[in-house]
Amino acid sequence: MVNAHLARYRANRCRVRVNSDGDDMTIPDRSLVTPLSYPTVSVIIPTLNEAKNLRYVLPYIPDWVYEVILVDGHSTDDTVAVARSMISDVRIVEETKRGKGAALRAGFKAASGDVIVMLDADGSMSPLEIPLYLGALLSGADYVKGSRFTQGGGTSDMTPFRRLGNWGLTVMVRVLFGGQYTDLCYGYNAFWKRVLLALELEGDGFEIETLMNIRALRAGLKIIEVPSYESDRIYGVSNLRAIRDGWRVLKTIMRERFSAPKNRVATHWSWQAENPVEAYSVPEEVDFDAETVTITEAEAKPELKVIEASSNGHRSSVNG
Repeated sequence: MVNAHLARYRANRCRVRVNSDGDDMTIPDRSLVTPLSYPTVSVIIPTLNEAKNLRYVLPYIPDWVYEVILVDGHSTDDTVAVARSMISDVRIVEETKRGKGAALRAGFKAASGDVIVMLDADGSMSPLEIPLYLGALLSGADYVKGSRFTQGGGTSDMTPFRRLGNWGLTVMVRVLFGGQYTDLCYGYNAFWKRVLLALELEGDGFEIETLMNIRALRAGLKIIEVPSYESDRIYGVSNLRAIRDGWRVLKTIMRERFSAPKNRVATHWSWQAENPVEAYSVPEEVDFDAETVTITEAEAKPELKVIEASSNGHRSSVNG
């Protein structure tokens, strides 16, 4: 539904530029395509020497995304230049601290959208799944996390040792904190920006993804898991180290279970009284370039099943 309505809105709001290969590329002007009836979406992408991989990420981000924030850890290759050549208005945030957690927190602080989506720069996560996450949020969720181990998900980038470790840590979190997570150590998440008040994040490493998932449970957020497929990194070597980062995740779980302070924001009655979905109900009629589109009552109340990641949702610069 999201793609169908927005396609008409953005049809004539593009500009043409020439890419590095000399080919014409139709690139949306983000200043003109912000949807009127949907929340604005900020995509946060931490990077460190990912110039080659960005070519398999940025062109696939839906053009109705409000802003793309690239948090760079002082890359020594052409990461920033490549990003700007593909999205002229990409926001670059320089982060001096090392670690994925530090980069994500810097991106969260810089984000101005209503919804925040976390996306890796190595090409392993498909931006075409973003509408699925947004659909779950519009259906009433506070926090949406991807899962490689629920029906429809999968991975081609996980060793048996890592798979076993992830399973063990996931079971531990379910026993200690409740919930029904099927995939703990996966960082493709989306949430309303106000959720950051409930998460109160700290930490600089890969364990921040586990911290977010646990604090979402502790805060009593409405959580939905959606299927996600993780592909292999295309270029370069991952900074993830199974034993080192697994140990940090384990320490995070124990600390959250036995010594973490109570979050007084998420347990306050006002948190439940504020529902961001109500602010983005679809109007009965929307004018898309002088063409009136009548939206039925069923479409005005989006459900998870009608918002799917579609190959039609990526930029026209990919398929021409």
